[in-house]
Amino acid sequence: MTRFSRLLSACALGVMLGLVGTASAADSLLIRNATVHTLTSEAQLGTDVLIRDGRIVEIGRGLAAPSGVRVIDAQGRPVTPGIFAGLSRIGVEEIGLESTTGDHAQRLGQMRPEFDVSLAYNPAAMSVGVHRSNGLTFTVLTPGAASGGSLVAGLGAPVSFGESGILPQRMLFVDLGGDANDLSGGSRAAQFMLLRQAIVEARAPNLVMVHDERLLSPSGRQVLLDFLKNPGLIVFDVDRAADIRNVIRLVREEKLRAAIRGGSEAWRIARELAVAQIPVILDPLVNLPDSFDDLGATLENAARLRKAGVTVAISMRGSEVDDAGKARQAAGNAVAHGLPWADGLAAITRVPAEIFGIGDRFGSLAIGRTADLVMWSGDPLEVSSAALLVLTNGTVQSLDSRHSALRDRYAERVRTGTAR
Repeated sequence: MTRFSRLLSACALGVMLGLVGTASAADSLLIRNATVHTLTSEAQLGTDVLIRDGRIVEIGRGLAAPSGVRVIDAQGRPVTPGIFAGLSRIGVEEIGLESTTGDHAQRLGQMRPEFDVSLAYNPAAMSVGVHRSNGLTFTVLTPGAASGGSLVAGLGAPVSFGESGILPQRMLFVDLGGDANDLSGGSRAAQFMLLRQAIVEARAPNLVMVHDERLLSPSGRQVLLDFLKNPGLIVFDVDRAADIRNVIRLVREEKLRAAIRGGSEAWRIARELAVAQIPVILDPLVNLPDSFDDLGATLENAARLRKAGVTVAISMRGSEVDDAGKARQAAGNAVAHGLPWADGLAAITRVPAEIFGIGDRFGSLAIGRTADLVMWSGDPLEVSSAALLVLTNGTVQSLDSRHSALRDRYAERVRTGTAR
């Protein structure tokens, strides 16, 4: 049976179970006999999950079904928290090759940390429904550095693919390394020089004289100062081990709260990252280098970092909307190269939610929490498994999307012999 046939079979199973439909108000249902991965304890076969008015009220065995609550027999299938769609452009870019549909980067020619990409978010974007139907329930909108812009890309925001949409947390994104040289006068050494100057401007604006060249606007200084005072999370997109060491030094000296995105060579300084308690958000599919910053890339990156005690989350290297759907495949690939299975699932659920300050809403299943979960046809880290039931913000979501409509359209033509 081909992968496509297995997916069709899984969708047919969802229809038989009455799981495929349109989103409604907060739902009440009892999922019986599931293998529930709460991400707070070990999964157990035969566990039930009771959801009333959109909230998880009980997790255990042999739960009674209250009157009026729909009952679904999972038949041992896995139930997990919703999957993290990674650091993405979902909802702020439709088609990568069409510039008018991409709002993820600014080209104002100045360092603008106040650039908030979430202001461009479109909850009606086709990619939102497509990824949600595949079990991805939350993302972090990520600004990108572009030619004519700045190495300080701007502010990102966590987003639920349910009714709540954009969440209030904000994180600052900074691009470093060889790819960002054209944003810093041609040298990565200048990148750290510019960052330190920006920090001085934010913390002590009076040190900048009238005729000095300022990097930041008044609103930009205020945004950066807020991150330095709190401190807010700053995500450094950087790969080379030497550059990551410089980030660690900057974080320590300026007392910042940081995460590394990319980190192709992070395994080389795993111990230093563990001591600094800096998490790494990586793509486990990165193997062959595409630049001199990636010469140490390896499929064992995630496994080596976790063994050293580093917190590891998974996100695809590219932020394009079509990349997010590979999150489960990437986690499975990391597991195939030494990462424990439980850590692989946590890297696309609980860990990124905790890194970005939304662990009370996403990434794990707990009594009293709004239901954000997925029931799968098989192992959630296996690419042939499909989502049979998706709840976001306590609401059962439709599994229909533009992709499924096209699939059904052409599957029918193949069946009837009318395909051309």
